[in-house]
Amino acid sequence: MARRPTPIGQPPRSGIAHVADLVKESVPPLHPAGLPFVAGPLAVAALGRRHKWIRRAGLTAAGACATFFRHPSRVPPNRPGVVVAPADGLVTLVDTAVPPAELDLGTDAVPRVSIFLSVLDVHVQRVPVGGQVLEIVHRKGQFKSADLAEASEVNERNSMHIRTPSGHDVGVVQIAGLIARRIINNAKVGDTLSIGDTYGLIRFGSRVDTYFPAGTTLLVERGQRAVGAETVLAELPQ
Repeated sequence: MARRPTPIGQPPRSGIAHVADLVKESVPPLHPAGLPFVAGPLAVAALGRRHKWIRRAGLTAAGACATFFRHPSRVPPNRPGVVVAPADGLVTLVDTAVPPAELDLGTDAVPRVSIFLSVLDVHVQRVPVGGQVLEIVHRKGQFKSADLAEASEVNERNSMHIRTPSGHDVGVVQIAGLIARRIINNAKVGDTLSIGDTYGLIRFGSRVDTYFPAGTTLLVERGQRAVGAETVLAELPQ
């Protein structure tokens, strides 16, 4: 879910609609994948409402799950040729690496940025660059800590190859973590995606790698915090 600014010349919303917009900005909506995780504890709280500790435990668990599955609106940049962060989190690697073989991006090392998502980060994934989906491949693997460099190769992952309208190939890889057991990718081969839109989610704690074409200018550094759909990771070669 990427929010676009109000077009110039269009009057702002008013009344109840304006209040609703303010609430949405303050309280992020819930990603649909989180509904069962919130509904379950709420049901427990309702059934055990006569027992204070059961009610509190259920409400606390529901609140924690709602926080984890929050899905805030984001405004992606509109200048051409940029690649945005596909996830919120800590930039742990800014280097060059050979992309996963299943992406069909060649065997040469290319620029790469890795973002580690702790359990406190927003866990939805955003489209890093607009374009057509050429490949989506899921590979089973291990569940080592996602902040380890080797996680890119040995952990369970879901890889997606996007080709921009200008012909640049970008790879984005969702990588499972130590306690993550579920990778969701709602995109399909042949889809045309818009920069900043939500396309997937990983439960619970994970990593997302982005691979860029040679000649890309990377604009982030290791240790920097990234905001999905808004932080510009790189500029593609002209």
